[in-house]
Amino acid sequence: MRGDEGSAVAEFSLVAGLLTLLTMSVIQLSLGLLVRNTVLDAAAEGARTAALADTSLSDGIAHTRQLITTAIGSDYARHIDVSYQNWNGQPCTVVTVTTTLPIIGLIGIEQGLEVSGHAARETLD
Repeated sequence: MRGDEGSAVAEFSLVAGLLTLLTMSVIQLSLGLLVRNTVLDAAAEGARTAALADTSLSDGIAHTRQLITTAIGSDYARHIDVSYQNWNGQPCTVVTVTTTLPIIGLIGIEQGLEVSGHAARETLD
């Protein structure tokens, strides 16, 4: 019978590889959620800006773009659409941001993530 000398090194290598893969997966998931939540918050803030009575849709686009660029970079602020719609029967402003879904680091699927922010419109009636 052989002894079990050297088996600790093999076991450590296998376990360390699995733990590294698990840790990197959790970090990547966290990064993806960070990007999604940041873009969603920027879209909601842009909708609130565009919904004010003394602003226009272009103000909402500019504010959304500025927030996304400051937080995660200008590459994530390319496709921003703003429109007036009815949401649950009420007039509102909707900002929709379509951006990259990060898969490996910040590299990912172009236009793989779409979020919308809504805000009730103000009127001067």
